[in-house]
Amino acid sequence: MMHRLAVTLIVSMIFVAPAQAADKIRISMTGFAGQFMTFPLAQKRGFLKEEGFEAEVLRIAAAAGRAALTNGDIDYSTGIGGTAIGGALSGIPIRVVACFVPAPVLALVARPEFKTIPSLKGKTVAILIAGGVAHFAARAIVRQGGLDSEKDLKYLAVGPPDARYAALSQGLVEAAVLGPPLDFQARKEGYNILARADEVIVFPETGLVASVKKIQERPDEIKRVIRAGIKANRYIRGNRDGTVQFLTEWLRLSRDSAGTTYDSVVKVYNEDPNTCDKGLRLVVDETKKTIKLTREVPYSEVADLAILREAHRELGSR
Repeated sequence: MMHRLAVTLIVSMIFVAPAQAADKIRISMTGFAGQFMTFPLAQKRGFLKEEGFEAEVLRIAAAAGRAALTNGDIDYSTGIGGTAIGGALSGIPIRVVACFVPAPVLALVARPEFKTIPSLKGKTVAILIAGGVAHFAARAIVRQGGLDSEKDLKYLAVGPPDARYAALSQGLVEAAVLGPPLDFQARKEGYNILARADEVIVFPETGLVASVKKIQERPDEIKRVIRAGIKANRYIRGNRDGTVQFLTEWLRLSRDSAGTTYDSVVKVYNEDPNTCDKGLRLVVDETKKTIKLTREVPYSEVADLAILREAHRELGSR
């Protein structure tokens, strides 16, 4: 009898043993817009939880996010652009480990009286920061439109998309670089969308950035975060209705605006590491020009995509 009781107790203990605690991580993003939805959606739809995380996704300005990543206040940031790449080129021990949106979902939006890119000659364009993705996108667009991107335009760093939209609507600038849904909102109010960046360049906007310390000490954690991001992107591409519903809740949009936003951004959600690699090399070249860096920089000082490729192998590339 005692023997049976002991066995029963042991079996009971096995089945009621607590599950392994989830790893707590903090991920930063620079704004609320369609191109930043990978990890907010991964959190909402449970993909981060599936990979064993209790995640907090925070909005932090680009420069502050880079500082927080460097000092360990956050675990990952999602903005690639000039901030992350510029930091790595300057010797800050951070690396890009994944791309989730390898082309900028941005448009050059002008006040109603400006209907062509050449008409902006001598005018001012609102961007996030000098050397950031919005700055690069503006330069690429105006070059394509026949202007000298440095001599013919002025650039004003005013901050995130809502601040750029405000600067445009208040007449502080003649044009602004905006993404969905603000570009569509501007068009409804009579502003002109002169061109879209994804029609001109492959230039990673959002992905995953980690510290060198994290890469060295916790590569498996990074891989699980990347896996959650890949799952989220596959959901975004394959489930329009579910993603539109998410956008209505996350960005507080009408169903129509959320649908328009989805249709604009979904085409650039690409999981091909080769596209990421190509785009990152362009970011490096452009950032070097911005910070006037002339030395040759090994690619390994900026990006490490080995974990991304491993995550794709495990999930099966599509």
